[in-house]
Amino acid sequence: MTDERRPTLHLAAHFPGVSSTTAWNSSTSGSHIDFATFEHLARTAERGLFDFFFLAEGLRLREHKGLIHDLDVTGRPESITLLNALAAVTDRLGLAATVNVSFNEPYELARRLSSLDHLSGGRAGWNVVTAADAFTGENFRHGSCPDRVDRYTRAAEFVATARELWDSWTPDGRARPVARAGRHFAVEGEFTVPRSPQGHPVVIQTGDSDEGREFAAAFADVAFTRHGDPKAGRAFYRDVKARLAAYGREPDDLKIMPGVTFVLGDSDEEAQERAAAVRREQVSPQRAILVLEQVWGRDLSSYDPDGPLPEIDPDPEAVLAQAGAGAGDPCRTATRWRELSRRKGLSIRQTVIEATSGQSFVGTAGRVAAEMAGYVGSGTADGFLLVPHRTPGGLDEFVNEVVPLLQERGVFRTRYSGTTLRSHLGLTEPVWKG
Repeated sequence: MTDERRPTLHLAAHFPGVSSTTAWNSSTSGSHIDFATFEHLARTAERGLFDFFFLAEGLRLREHKGLIHDLDVTGRPESITLLNALAAVTDRLGLAATVNVSFNEPYELARRLSSLDHLSGGRAGWNVVTAADAFTGENFRHGSCPDRVDRYTRAAEFVATARELWDSWTPDGRARPVARAGRHFAVEGEFTVPRSPQGHPVVIQTGDSDEGREFAAAFADVAFTRHGDPKAGRAFYRDVKARLAAYGREPDDLKIMPGVTFVLGDSDEEAQERAAAVRREQVSPQRAILVLEQVWGRDLSSYDPDGPLPEIDPDPEAVLAQAGAGAGDPCRTATRWRELSRRKGLSIRQTVIEATSGQSFVGTAGRVAAEMAGYVGSGTADGFLLVPHRTPGGLDEFVNEVVPLLQERGVFRTRYSGTTLRSHLGLTEPVWKG
């Protein structure tokens, strides 16, 4: 069996919130604000010996046609606050929060993350993201967002400043003053929190642009990707890993973990049937029209979800003006969807279901375990961020059925051999820079 101290496959659990992968209005889905929901999913992930539990972040409720998106769950606790509470009901599971660098300051955020790291015994992680649009910025004094390149230069300076603050305490517990003046941030004074049990919180990055890949190579310990397809996944994996050397890093210093979904069944056929049922739950008639309106940039409420796609073309300017929505090139998307609809004879709802399908692993537990092990063994990923379709019980089946098979294959741990998130990921503690 593989050495338990160095598992070859890493797993993390994503609390899905509201997204295209979630069947949140299912009768089996619980509250998205009740602490018991988060506790159940986190305890299940720890029972499955996962590396960490991951929370996304929403800084503004989505809107559609100038109104609150009525398919959203309206409300979500702040991530670090919630993870501090989860630290009290878990023992080993890593706890990772998404926190936006565009609307925070390095000193305050470094302090909050370091506090979580201490309270959890060295289990904190930070998913570094930048704001994508001025719509989000309207909730803050900024009111706008820098361009993509400037967002990443700000993020790089933010992370470097946070790390300097974390390093301002010596390993033997002495505080030293910090004096740093950069383009975006200036900090002068003493940091209030001693060095944490794992040195620094684990830094996570999500993004597929060239700037995002470079940021991951320079700063991240974990990179999330949407590349579930083996060919695209291998290309992303090789590209990002190849960039590490320029920063004096080794390939194993960065773990690449695609976000994936799963549907299990007693047979592959049953799993496919269940997957189709999940997609129908995810894309209700109401949601199908909403997704279509976001692509077309037009009011399509008079269209029948079970009827054909509109003959009219999208309004690209209206699409760009939609608050909190992004559909790429709407005309190209519409053309692709029309071709799909004509070729397969699909209605609006059926087209949206097929065009936006996000299921990654569908089959028996044995098939899913074999495919996951194959991805890792072929240099496509170092592990996976699992996004269950339902909360809080959506992860239970995977932990009960797939995890034991991964353990039998010798690719996944049979116990936690360390106490910190870095130890779970096989990462070394950052060298203190005195």
